[in-house]
Amino acid sequence: MIYLLDANTYIEAKNSYYDMEFCPAYWQWLDKQFAAGIAGSIDMIGRELKEGNDALADWVKARGVQFIANDDDATQTAYIAIIDYVMAQSFNPGNRDKFLEKADPWLIAKAMVTGAVVVTHESLVSDTTKKVKVPNICKQFGVSCINTFDFLRATKAKFGLI
Repeated sequence: MIYLLDANTYIEAKNSYYDMEFCPAYWQWLDKQFAAGIAGSIDMIGRELKEGNDALADWVKARGVQFIANDDDATQTAYIAIIDYVMAQSFNPGNRDKFLEKADPWLIAKAMVTGAVVVTHESLVSDTTKKVKVPNICKQFGVSCINTFDFLRATKAKFGLI
């Protein structure tokens, strides 16, 4: 995988600019990126998305192979380093705990060990923030992190009208 997608990229796309009804091309394009080994996500993201009761949950359930395992030894070791770092900071405890209970640290850990780029809708924030943000943790661990639109540009995505 070159790009690993955060749950918020799927959710935001489905809820707004790439709604599954009026922009099926985006979702077909994602399938092609997954099939080519260019993009994907981790199993924990897939599980989070499957919890929904909507078209996105159905779409994810039909695509289990696009959500790769994140329980290998190297990823677990990277995950522990992320947890140790986050716990040592002065982040807001509620925000910190929410970050740690979700798939985000696992996504970053998998990107660390595979050299993948994390794709997220979160933005880098000031180092003095009390919130744990994916781009900040990526930066701390030397993991590249971009948003969906940079991902589309990097992969030269093109969508046409039917």
